Amino acid sequence: MSKPIIILGAGGHARVLADALLPLEISGFTDSNPLKVDSPLHHAAVLGGDDVALAYSPDDIQLVNGVGSVGIAIGKKGAALDTLGRVTLFKRFRSAGYRFLDVIHPSAIIAPDVALGEGVQIMAGAVLQTGTSIGDNTIVNTRASIDHDCHIGAHVHIAPGAVLSGGVTVGDYVHVGAGATIVQGIHIGANCMIAAGAVVIRDIPAGETVIGVPAKEVKDE
Repeated sequence: MSKPIIILGAGGHARVLADALLPLEISGFTDSNPLKVDSPLHHAAVLGGDDVALAYSPDDIQLVNGVGSVGIAIGKKGAALDTLGRVTLFKRFRSAGYRFLDVIHPSAIIAPDVALGEGVQIMAGAVLQTGTSIGDNTIVNTRASIDHDCHIGAHVHIAPGAVLSGGVTVGDYVHVGAGATIVQGIHIGANCMIAAGAVVIRDIPAGETVIGVPAKEVKDE
């Protein structure tokens, strides 16, 4: 018998994850908004706040991080996309001994030797080619394409339609925006924001935000 699955979060990303998990049964969702408690979603009800999961032993439950990456704020230094809620949730429950389930949509294409960390989410139509590794709590979103020998860090969001050519390295806490392209062999430092539609043709140091074609750093005013 499979362990109960609770999805932490009840927004749009959580619902997409629930679809990807079918035909597995979802025991419920959590949400900090008390008005959502007992509200039926299309798979299960909202059980309460995140602490509901703590009523279960870590050995008796599987968790899914249903919090997406929200709150884009363009600025030169620091991660431009607020993933703090998602990262904090992951670290809080891992430190308490809980484990996070990988979620892989059945339409995703993943080479046999791809290495996946814990709590990785590979969404519909994504492609991960041979030699690639994906760090803990990272999202490879709808129809993103990651070519051979790419190394993606932890707590990264590769947004829908992004394309990473072969041999790209992406540090921890990076957001690669929707439709962005990173050419082969590029290194992206930690805590970077690659804006939607950007084309990255050179290495990006840690903590930078880049936009445009070709991608250039955003300068503080």
